[in-house]
Formats: sequence, C-alpha cells, structure tokens
Amino acid sequence: MPESNRNSPAKIYSVEQVRQLELIASEDYGISSYCLMKRAAYFSYEVLKQHWPSANNIAVVCGFGNNAGDGYVLAKLAIDDGKQVEVINMCNTENLNGDVAIAYQDLSTTNVCLQNYSMNIFDGVDVIVDALFGTGLNRDIKGKFCDLIKLMNESECPSISIDIPSGINANTGQIMNVAVSADVTATFIGLKQGMFTNEGLAASGKIELSDLDIPEEIYQQINLNSPTHTVSRLMLHDLNKVLKRRQRNSHKGHFGHVLVVGGDEGYLGAARMAAEAAARVGSGLVSIATRCSHASSLSAVRPEVMSHPVETRDDLMQLIERATVIVIGPGLGKSEWAKLLLASVLESNLPIVIDADALNLLAERKKFSKAWVITPHPGEAARLLDIDTKKIQQDRFKSLGALHEKFQGPVVLKGNGTLIADTKGEFFICDKGNPGMSSGGMGDVLSGVIAGLIAQGIDINHATKLGVCLHAGAADRAIINGERGLLAMDLMPHLRYLVNPK
Repeated sequence: MPESNRNSPAKIYSVEQVRQLELIASEDYGISSYCLMKRAAYFSYEVLKQHWPSANNIAVVCGFGNNAGDGYVLAKLAIDDGKQVEVINMCNTENLNGDVAIAYQDLSTTNVCLQNYSMNIFDGVDVIVDALFGTGLNRDIKGKFCDLIKLMNESECPSISIDIPSGINANTGQIMNVAVSADVTATFIGLKQGMFTNEGLAASGKIELSDLDIPEEIYQQINLNSPTHTVSRLMLHDLNKVLKRRQRNSHKGHFGHVLVVGGDEGYLGAARMAAEAAARVGSGLVSIATRCSHASSLSAVRPEVMSHPVETRDDLMQLIERATVIVIGPGLGKSEWAKLLLASVLESNLPIVIDADALNLLAERKKFSKAWVITPHPGEAARLLDIDTKKIQQDRFKSLGALHEKFQGPVVLKGNGTLIADTKGEFFICDKGNPGMSSGGMGDVLSGVIAGLIAQGIDINHATKLGVCLHAGAADRAIINGERGLLAMDLMPHLRYLVNPK
C-alpha cells in the first residue's frame, strides 16, 4: 500500500503541477497511469477502513473521468474484501475509454450491484464514496449531478471523497454551484491548493495524502520547472524557532518599540487591541498615537501601553523618531486627521503594517514600498485592486498575485485559508483558524502581532508568516468553550503562550 504522509507536507500544488508530476512519473519512470489509479484506489480504500472499520455497506458514486476509474477500482477492492457494494453510475459505460474503461471491465467481473440515481439510493448505506468529479472540474455542476450531490450531503451517511470533494475547484477552492461536504478526503501525489482556501477547506474534511510511491526527485523537477506558483503551508513549529529564550540581562530596549497610529473618535478600542497584541507577543515598548480627547483614558485599562495625543504632523513625527515599527489603520477612520497621519507615516523609512481604514486610504496612492505589510480582507483587497469582492474570492491566489505585483511588500489576504505573499513573490497559506474569528477586532490583533514580531528584529517576511500562524493558533486554542462568542481579546493569553515555545 502506498504510504500516507500523516504530517501532510508543506508544498501545495495547482492542478497543472500535479498533472506534470504524473506525466514525469509515466514518461521518465515508467509508472503507468493505470498503475497510479490502482494505487490511489487502494490507498483510498485503506483510509475508508481506518475511519469506518465496521462499515459493511458501501455506496460508490462514479462520474466520467479518471476519478470514476478510482471509484471502480475501489469498489472491486471492497467486493473482494467481502463488503456489500453498490455503484451509482452517472454515465453511459459504453462511452468509457482508456484507464476508466479498464477499471470498469475489471469491476464487471464481480457481483457488483449497479444502481441508477434515485431519492432513496443511500438507504442502508454505511459510507458513501465520492468518485464523481475530480481535479479537472472547471464548470458549474447542474441537473441530476447537482441533485445527487445535494442528496449525498443531506444523507446521514459519512462520506469519503477521492482526490478532492466533487464540486470544489482544485485551484481556487471555489464551489462550482454545489459541492460534496466530505468527512474525509483521500488525495494523491500532492496536496491541491483549492483544498486549503475559500470553500475547499471546509468541504475537504480530514485530508489524507499518499504520494503513490512516485520518486522524490520528481517533486524536485516540478519545483524547478513549473511555470505557476508553488504554495507552501505555514507550519508554526518551524516558524517559531526564531523565538529563542531571552538572555538574563535583557531589557525593554532590546525588543523594539511599536507605534500604533489610529483610534479616531469612538474607535480607540481597535488601536488598543493592536497595541496589546504587540505587547503580548514580546515588543519591548508599545505606544499609541491617537485623538487628544481619549488619549488619557487608555492608561486606566492598559497602563503598560503609552498613549499620546496627536493632532498635527509634528506631534506624530516626534513619536515616529522613537519607533521601530508602525501599525496604522486600526480605528483610524477616513477623516482629514486620518489622511494627515497616514501621509506622515508613509514618509518614514520604518517598516509599516497597514490595516483597516489605512488600506482604504492607501488605495488612492500611487507609490509603495517593500517595507510595508498590507493585511486586507477580501473587501479591502477589492478596493485596493478596484474590482469587486466576488472577483477576489473567485481566485484568491490570482488576487494575491495582483496585490503583490502592485504593492511589492508582504501581503496577507485574510479569509478562510489566509494567503501570504512575501517580498520575493513566494506564496504561503495558513490552514489554521476557525469560524469563531468572524468577530470585530481580529484584524486589529493580527496587525499588532506582526508589528510586535518585527519590533523584536525578526525579518519582515518571517514576521508576517509567523504572525498569521500565531494569530490563527491562538484562536484555535481559545475556542475550548466553543467558537460562537469568541472575542478578539480572548486571544491575548494564548498569544503569550505560543510565543514562549517550550
């Protein structure tokens, strides 16, 4: 049996890259496509048995292409193993050709139960195997296929998808009108990027990967020759190695000074959250530049953060001179005061984390710097690129590339499966975090985390990636009592824990 990589490797691939891997395996190493199909089916069946060891009645839903071939081979394996198997065929088998036809012919030698689609097709079934559509899907699913997927999702039966949940675009993670919501996905050769962002992350369930025993050197060839981006998953246990134990003679001056600029009338809380996050991840000093009317009130709730009244450019420039890194945007607003402060901040040569209202104002500018980290959510990204939010979400990887091309510095495109581009244009993804983060202030905390890491001397690219991971990891630790009702400030003790690795 091809081995599963239980740790899931860091690299994530596009559909085109996986196809190239398969082609190299076939042409250069003599591993036939049918051999790969059999290995994929064998691995999928073993995964099915591991997750549902008592399952006896198995329904395999098959479509047209190689994904259906995987399903036919799996069905034969299950029959040979003494299971009761029914195959729901959604195509005319007389039109099958190539590897799929061979797989179907092999299955036909058994006592398989072939079924047509009906409303009660999954009655008495223990597990549904989704072999309907594979990674080549690039159009909306309609008609009887749409109805069948809805029926699969409405069924109480658990499901395992082969390679990718049917209906998920393997490159973008977008749902093509409807998609299987799998409990487990058995995938092969390489992790598909659409499984880790947008809707693909939730639809894929638990992901199990096998390389199907193709040689390691094939992956090195794809990394060298691929014309498209290879995306890397962020791993906190690798990124946090920069967080060394502090020397006994350390003092606050060794760990930088974060200046948070924001908090217009009624919005001091946003600036306060960013400031406290910077302090909780280890910045030596943290200051807030905010409105005169409430500058003093911060000291009552968080006396460790210095609060300064700022109304003029000169007021702000004095604070910038003492700062190591600047966060601008949390609670900034869009007033003339906000525009003045942003213009003054962007004149400095310091690294800057730009979030929230500052991003909306940034869209009006023409000149940018590699020392600026931008952290837009999809709506802000749409304004920065002058397109609508729907287009951002249709292809988040393309949107990330467009943002990086325009702004040059590190980009964090927030959302389900947050994407990061570094100054070199390399792409990364964070598949941690949870729906509890859908509450006000989470973005303010993230901007403070990234700035707090930069203040301590961590490279801007590494700090951005580590900051995203710490933020998501803290949120995952904070939902012990449930996702609903999670607040941004709930992350603070968990951030402190995670930046002190044992």
